[in-house]
Amino acid sequence: MTAPRIPDGGRPSAAVLRALEGRTAPGQAPPPPPPGPRPGERTLRLLTVAAVALAAALLTGRAWSAALAAGPLVLLALSLPRAYPRRVEATADVTPRRCFEGDTVTLRIDVAHDGGEVRLDPGVTLGPGVRLDEVSVGPSSLTLRLTALEWGRWSLGPVDLDVYDAGGTARRSVRVAAAEVAVFPYAGQSRFTPVPVRLPQRLGEHTAAQYGEGVELLGVRQWEPGERQRRIHWPSTTRRGTVQLHRFAAERAADTVMLIDAFGDVVDPATGLSSLDETVRAAAGLARAYLRTHDRVGVVSVGGATRWLEPRSGNQGDAAFYRIVESVLDVRKDRGLDSPGLHRVPAPALPEGALVYVFTPLSDARILKVLRDLQARARRPVVVEIPSGDPEVEPGDVAAELGLRLWHADRAAMRFALRDSGVPVLRHTAGQPLDLALAPLLSGRVGGRPR
Repeated sequence: MTAPRIPDGGRPSAAVLRALEGRTAPGQAPPPPPPGPRPGERTLRLLTVAAVALAAALLTGRAWSAALAAGPLVLLALSLPRAYPRRVEATADVTPRRCFEGDTVTLRIDVAHDGGEVRLDPGVTLGPGVRLDEVSVGPSSLTLRLTALEWGRWSLGPVDLDVYDAGGTARRSVRVAAAEVAVFPYAGQSRFTPVPVRLPQRLGEHTAAQYGEGVELLGVRQWEPGERQRRIHWPSTTRRGTVQLHRFAAERAADTVMLIDAFGDVVDPATGLSSLDETVRAAAGLARAYLRTHDRVGVVSVGGATRWLEPRSGNQGDAAFYRIVESVLDVRKDRGLDSPGLHRVPAPALPEGALVYVFTPLSDARILKVLRDLQARARRPVVVEIPSGDPEVEPGDVAAELGLRLWHADRAAMRFALRDSGVPVLRHTAGQPLDLALAPLLSGRVGGRPR
């Protein structure tokens, strides 16, 4: 981790230093500061020196020791505040409030007071998904520059400001409420958009099996009075002796739902990759691919809590994509909850005929209940397995090697049971486009025979 840069003239407090060194518990707010004025560190140091000198004079009986207390008391009297701030107000501004992983976030705090010259000393508490890089302390403002490390909703603060007088003898503390920043994940690369056998009766860009007003030619048929003659197929008309018209395939839009398994987060010991991070990135990439073809896309996250967003069209551009991604930013917090009925997906989140992509590392058996519920409701689930890596096994550990073999056998049995029930299981490789995993679905429509 790169040490943050603190400009000249800015002296961070001990709380800031603890946050920079990683010793502060992430996301744990300290107790509120005491109200009202109280002595500063300089006053306490001077009084301590004077008290020690007077105590030494009383214990030793030497008058010259008492004279040593005069110096600190004189310095304290000379530095007493002339214009002490009795009213202190602070306002915070975060720029930007929505960003992507790796972006820089700036938190600026402006302080208004009724005193003369003051000095600020901040104490900062940060969430676990951000890193403090730079602290800039000015006469009446404080600027924090941070880096968003992981996607999610992270807290910037609270920030406790100690407002000192010019002499540093007294101080007042004010707490600035925590601000929240939404960090979006980078979407995976995906262009393929497989479609189900039956498409809803909505205009779109996918070729349907039924006839309609499209551009893909399916065949010819005999002309009937009243129909447009511009669609006459002249070769067939000449060959058959009757007027023949082009027959086109209807173009329909698909309903797709991205179901995210947030029951657990498995970290690959070899690469350090998080299965939850790869799950959200893959789901975001596929959602963006379907939105580009003007399909309706919804999202469901199952874990400690069930969150869902009803499928909506992508005609609004990137706004629909950001709305979908923002709806799953709280899944990290949901993993700390546990409530019954998590395997039941709300009915409005699963339109009739929707194609459901289930992104899961297959590490928790509760996802199987969700898949059985989808099949019982006549939905078409497609399982996209996210890599989770193998547990580490020390060489020569016979029991651990046997456990690893059983773990592989259990996962293989899970995949076989899903495929045997008609659920496609596609294995995605981290760092590669999702199109490689979806390629087997392009040989035919999901839920039907190959074309």
